[in-house]
Amino acid sequence: MIKKKICMLGSFAVGKTSLVRQFVDSIFSEKYHTSIGVKIDKKVVRVDDSEVNLILWDIHGEDEFQKIQASYLTGTSGYFLVIDGTRSNTLAVAKELNQFTLNHIGSVPFIVLINKADLLSDWEIIDEELDLLKEKGWELIKTSAKTGEGVEEAFKQLANKMLEIK
Repeated sequence: MIKKKICMLGSFAVGKTSLVRQFVDSIFSEKYHTSIGVKIDKKVVRVDDSEVNLILWDIHGEDEFQKIQASYLTGTSGYFLVIDGTRSNTLAVAKELNQFTLNHIGSVPFIVLINKADLLSDWEIIDEELDLLKEKGWELIKTSAKTGEGVEEAFKQLANKMLEIK
């Protein structure tokens, strides 16, 4: 069986843990729990004729007080940059994390998840900002950890991208 490590990267409280919970266990909790360090989960997905064991590294949120350790990225096959659509500052953090990741492990597949699609009326991130990311070649998927919108699609799409690279 093929094994692939995926890192969940983003600012604090963007929904990284909730996205993993929704993907792995199909559950959502309104209670917020700050991630400390890293929590690892696994889920097997089928990509074409292959079974892929995804090892999901849910890494603590990045902020001015807590930076991600480069060692967490070792062996990463792909990653998600998670943005909270209701907090525009999380986009800047995602851009910094993307550069940090490029500097430490080089170019590997990634997808930007704009989370909290169930709260579109509260979004601070505007379409023009998202269009600029698309122009840079970044793949974007709107997700909701609460409703499950886009979650399964995102993980399968990243698995596909990782398998394309030999």
